Amino acid sequence: MTTTTIPEPACACETAAPETITKVAIVVSHGSLEGIYPALIMANGARMEGIEASLFFTFFGMDAITKAKQSKIRVATVGNPALGIPTLLGALPGMSAFATKQMTKKMEALDIPPLPEFVQLCADSGVRLFACKASVEMFGLKKEDFIDAVEDIITVGDFYGLAAGGQINFT
Repeated sequence: MTTTTIPEPACACETAAPETITKVAIVVSHGSLEGIYPALIMANGARMEGIEASLFFTFFGMDAITKAKQSKIRVATVGNPALGIPTLLGALPGMSAFATKQMTKKMEALDIPPLPEFVQLCADSGVRLFACKASVEMFGLKKEDFIDAVEDIITVGDFYGLAAGGQINFT
């Protein structure tokens, strides 16, 4: 009796070298410190690795690039299970300010710059900053409401165009 062995199909992942990321586009939709900082850290890290990076600010994420709101962003203490405090405690007056102060101290100890400075640092390193046109119109904002580093107000379609060939991340 003869036994025939059928060869295992080759896995494409074994033969092809992993693709290197050359471009990343990050959507920023949350207007809290814990919603904005991850996007800034990812974009800054991308630029440090020579990767093209863009940030697309939409909904409350636009607070990070809005002149009147940029320095007033806080930690969200209500409905934030990661904080480990009951929602009722998170709603107490001063709780958000307290949590923000604690987080800010820890970030300073790690040499992470304050939000306005970090946004500018990202822009200075070559990260492109964009505001979402639909959100801008919904909130009644204008180009002059944003910090100077904002390159343009663009549509979602424009965002997809500039992200073409890259990785899109949502924070």
